[in-house]
Amino acid sequence: MSGVRKVDGGAPTADAEDLVGRAARGLRGPKRIIGEAGSAVRPEETYAAVDLGTNNCRLLIARPAGDGFRVVDSYSRIVRLGAGIAETGTLSEAAMDRTIAALSICAQKMRRHKVTRQRHVATEACRRASNCLEFLRRVEDETGLRLDVIPPEEEARLALSGCTPLLDAEVQHTLVFDIGGGSTELIWTELRPGEEPRMLAWTSLPCGVVTLAEEHGGREPSEAQYEAMVSDVQGRLVEFEAKHRLRTHFEGEAGARMVGISGTVTTLAAVLSDLPRYDRSMVDGVFVSTSDLLRVSRELAAMNYAERVAHPCIRRGRADLVLPGCAALEAILRTWPSGGVRVADRGLREGILRALMGTHAVVAAAAPR
Repeated sequence: MSGVRKVDGGAPTADAEDLVGRAARGLRGPKRIIGEAGSAVRPEETYAAVDLGTNNCRLLIARPAGDGFRVVDSYSRIVRLGAGIAETGTLSEAAMDRTIAALSICAQKMRRHKVTRQRHVATEACRRASNCLEFLRRVEDETGLRLDVIPPEEEARLALSGCTPLLDAEVQHTLVFDIGGGSTELIWTELRPGEEPRMLAWTSLPCGVVTLAEEHGGREPSEAQYEAMVSDVQGRLVEFEAKHRLRTHFEGEAGARMVGISGTVTTLAAVLSDLPRYDRSMVDGVFVSTSDLLRVSRELAAMNYAERVAHPCIRRGRADLVLPGCAALEAILRTWPSGGVRVADRGLREGILRALMGTHAVVAAAAPR
């Protein structure tokens, strides 16, 4: 398993009030029961978080456990809500139908587990769609779920909260990146002993695996098309680097680290580990060297679409999107010289749950992608 190293998570921190922001409206606090001795007892509650992105619909249901939470159910479905949005500016009927079908399953799971507190967020596709309000009304009418379309900065903060346990406590600076379907978030983070991680800078690039695939081709991109995707993303990173000078930290004596949150990095880690099928427990938290990430990216680029569909860790759902993701990742690795990336199969959902609960750790997270 060359270049892949499993690492235990560090001690996480988060400020629930700061992370939830406007999310808390409409949520009632937990009931309090006074026992015989007059002590306040909080009954067990069940929490749920939905992350609806440009490509995926993800659900996590959990209950408090110790200083963190225990996952009791999860769900993930590729819905491609943002398919075609770059060209039309709207969510298609077919995409909305697929997404509402997935959200209906989420709602059923939440009812079955008697969820008491919940928050459901939508990101880039809904931010860009001119018919977003129509879609939100349909979701509420047909599933009973209320989606909160969050701004990019809140998305970045929640993603950082979700992967905080994977930050290296021995290193002051970390670049957390999330290559999504319709956007790519970059979060430049400072971590000091005994303090909460601080978001020094962030940006949201208006490109992700879906938009890159639609613009440059994803099924069978030529070498020139692949390089065009890398150059496209790399060009968008120039302003962020010029303003915040991350490279000086990566090249400095103290160094800096990278944490990657996305289907791209989790898929590459699974492929590199030669897993017979995707297994979150074998991927979340591993460290993959830059050389191995670039090597496996090029190996996937050398495959045709049918070969990627046949791969047990890629399959049809990701076969046309994995190469645009590889190109975006390569652009990040070219811009900032890192020894590798720590892989996070966690992010927005975990951040939402931690914010709702006010917890500072994830006790057990067995959720699939």
